[in-house]
Amino acid sequence: MKYFTIPPSPALAKYVRFFWVLEHEVGSGKPYIHRTMADGCAELIFHYKGRFDEFVANDKTESSFHSGIHGQSQYFRRFVIQEDFGIFGVYLYPFAIPVLFGMPSTELTDQMPDIQTFLGKKENGLEERMMLAKDHIERVAVISGFLESLLMRNMAAEPAVFSVIHDIIRNNGLTNVQRLAEQSFLSTRQFERKFKAFSGFSPKLYLRIIRFQHALDAYGSKDKSLTEIAYECGYYDQSHFIHDFKAFSGQHPRFYFSGKTEGSEYRDA
Repeated sequence: MKYFTIPPSPALAKYVRFFWVLEHEVGSGKPYIHRTMADGCAELIFHYKGRFDEFVANDKTESSFHSGIHGQSQYFRRFVIQEDFGIFGVYLYPFAIPVLFGMPSTELTDQMPDIQTFLGKKENGLEERMMLAKDHIERVAVISGFLESLLMRNMAAEPAVFSVIHDIIRNNGLTNVQRLAEQSFLSTRQFERKFKAFSGFSPKLYLRIIRFQHALDAYGSKDKSLTEIAYECGYYDQSHFIHDFKAFSGQHPRFYFSGKTEGSEYRDA
């Protein structure tokens, strides 16, 4: 399995965290199962090779899209594929949704529309150009040009909440709502309303998701106990940590950190 990231251009760095690529040769008769976790950021996804099916009710499957956007989410999802695959992703800050695409982030929360549904006329052959690109350098150029054109068209003053969301992600959610409201020079109620429009979640839920994402990054730390990981990620006790981890991933953290969980292979790549 191959997984790597590519930094965005300076023009996009405020809105794109990074580009990523995941490729894998699936062995005969052994399907690959991928699990997405709760995440405070959205991502554009292009399956340039292979196509996943998503597990739905009672482990039935439905075909997923070839390309689309996975909105910021508080839920996990499971996908399966039985052929070699290649995925190119664009990991976005949540406030990139209103800035680049002109819609509140809340409209994408827990949603996963295909690229034509999401972009409408703006799509203008983007999927085909991404699929037919000869390599990842060309894919980065194609999507960067597309996003930069949207940015120039929709350029506007940045609300203070942008920097607040950025700081939450950078500081792994280790803060509280009242402090964030004071930082924005807003009442708690005003802050919560503006924050949800640009992040897709209430501040309290968003902080929980970002702390959970920080906990995921402890994967591979064999020398740390669950209690140590919980404390480092801002949880007051291990039971609270386990509750959130199971809610956002569908798994017990002990199983996830064992390295035996489905869809974690890219973290070992």
